[in-house]
Amino acid sequence: MSFTKAVDLLRLAMMCSGRRGVSLSEVEAEFACVRRTAQRMMAALEEAFPAAERHIGEDGRHYWRLPARAIAPLLSPTADELAAMSAAVGELDRAGMAAEAGRLRALGQKVRALLPPDKGSRLAVDEEALLEAMGYAARPGPRPTLDAEVDAAISHALKGPFHLRITYQSRAESAPSVRTIAPYGLLLGARRYLVGMDLARDDGRLRHYRVEDIGEAAPLDTSFDYPEDFHLADYAERAFGSFHNDAEYGETVWKFAPHAADRARRFLFHPRQTSEALPDGSLIVRFAASGHLEMAWHLYSWGDAVEVLAPPALAEMVHPFRRTDFKALP
Repeated sequence: MSFTKAVDLLRLAMMCSGRRGVSLSEVEAEFACVRRTAQRMMAALEEAFPAAERHIGEDGRHYWRLPARAIAPLLSPTADELAAMSAAVGELDRAGMAAEAGRLRALGQKVRALLPPDKGSRLAVDEEALLEAMGYAARPGPRPTLDAEVDAAISHALKGPFHLRITYQSRAESAPSVRTIAPYGLLLGARRYLVGMDLARDDGRLRHYRVEDIGEAAPLDTSFDYPEDFHLADYAERAFGSFHNDAEYGETVWKFAPHAADRARRFLFHPRQTSEALPDGSLIVRFAASGHLEMAWHLYSWGDAVEVLAPPALAEMVHPFRRTDFKALP
């Protein structure tokens, strides 16, 4: 058996260790192979792992399952995987998801505890070297301050989902007030916003609460039904950044000058943007979103290399402040 086939067989064994097992169709999709090849792979699995079991699922398909204990001695994390886990912990911390970072950190400790002593020592050295190398990559720039207790309360409430009681002061208020909300999710960006429904309001509107302006937060014992027609990813696409404003939502059109077109092509300004190259070398970018202020913050960095064609309100915000002396583009 070639090395590549051995690796594929081990991948297949890991796939089969799930509770349901794996069907031939799933093998075809995972390894981009035809049915006959998938059948040969399953035959090789049964030969290499006598503990493999075959059963018929509720959908009438044949499934192969392999008890995890049968392949556990063959599985060991690599130094790259351990380093990636440590890097992920750091990213979660920086994103303000302290509870998730803590759980992933605990998982990493469990994984390391299960390693044989000789292998664990060797991997620790390799992981340290990788992390040191990865230390040359950092994410500079300002970010909101974090409150670990507030973040933990939000995380717990979102997982329930449970109602959340918060002490919050909006910019229009002179003093903080206590509110009970049904939290739907977090929008991460220059600022973090908690999306939720205020139970004291009966207008059915979703509201955004700046996480750094939440003084106190406590999950309640009462839960609620997460709306089936609400999808956070789709909702997030209605804004350029993390701030939403339904009154501003609409078509946005930017025109980048010829000397900035190549640089603009390297940006994804919005997940559903469309681009059009004009004969003179300039580039038109279109998308639908809200958040004029966040757009203006970004557009300022392009100086006079970009022109806002729509909406007019955004053009009025940006055009008087376009500079001609920026030495570099974003």
